[in-house]
Amino acid sequence: MKRQNVIPLSTDEAPPIIVELVYQMKIKDVMTTEVVTAAKHDTLRSVQQLMRARSISGVPIVEGRRLVGIVSVDDVLTALDNGYIDDEIQDHMSRNVIVLEEDMPLSFAIQYYEKYSYGRFPVLGRNRMLSGIITSRDIIVALLIRLDREFEKLERQLGKRPLELHGTLRQQFATRRYDFEHAGRASTEIKKILKERSVDTKTVRRATVAAYELEMNQVLHSLGGTISLQLSAAAITIQADDIGPGINDVDDALQEGYSTATEWIRSLGFGAGMGLPNARRVADEFRIHSSSQGTHAMATIYLQEGHGEGIGTGSAS
Repeated sequence: MKRQNVIPLSTDEAPPIIVELVYQMKIKDVMTTEVVTAAKHDTLRSVQQLMRARSISGVPIVEGRRLVGIVSVDDVLTALDNGYIDDEIQDHMSRNVIVLEEDMPLSFAIQYYEKYSYGRFPVLGRNRMLSGIITSRDIIVALLIRLDREFEKLERQLGKRPLELHGTLRQQFATRRYDFEHAGRASTEIKKILKERSVDTKTVRRATVAAYELEMNQVLHSLGGTISLQLSAAAITIQADDIGPGINDVDDALQEGYSTATEWIRSLGFGAGMGLPNARRVADEFRIHSSSQGTHAMATIYLQEGHGEGIGTGSAS
């Protein structure tokens, strides 16, 4: 069954603390691990009874822990209308199941809801076996719990003297190809550093978006690289350097919606073609150069008054 607007949350409009949690948390931190399942030789009627007893609207179909399909309440209603409710599940289940992976950032689950509008998604573990299921309610409840913890932490910090910027701070983080478990770590740490130094909330948010998009671009499309932060009294600079294979046409890559992602990457919910455009959008200056040896990108956000905010000017080569 499809639902509309099941998660009233947009990372472009949400409060910064919510955006931070969305980028920081993993799907495995939110999902339900006690999954109600059925076998393909069970009947649709048994699934109907299961849904009624457990108040759920979808049941993954498994062989052992291997996901082979899913049955939704729509499938059950169709079976009732057409008189085959006592048929085996395998004859009518959906086999092209849209799944998430437990090591993905929570932000990708929200993107899935925006793209597909389903009520729940099965979650696979590293062994590609079913490890959980995630619903919009799971996400909202988990965010509320984490928000409560953050507010408690903020209350304890009230009255502390803000830290001031002294000199220039530099920090570097490594990225690895397809390392979804640690994807988002660099941007999370960068945001933490900026907040500790009392950079204003809106600027921190812009820098985090730039860092996250450049970081994910490396995880998805390069052979690995580094994300570097340089913080001075005048500006925040996020620099991304990776090892090949490079970008064939940088101008195309900076266009919204343009993507060279493989079908596998797209099946995981990536490859929307918004990474580099988003990084450029939030930066005051954005530069990128790419060759077969690798890609170098730099997003600069000014801290001094008088500079434009998010004007996205820059150059590509």
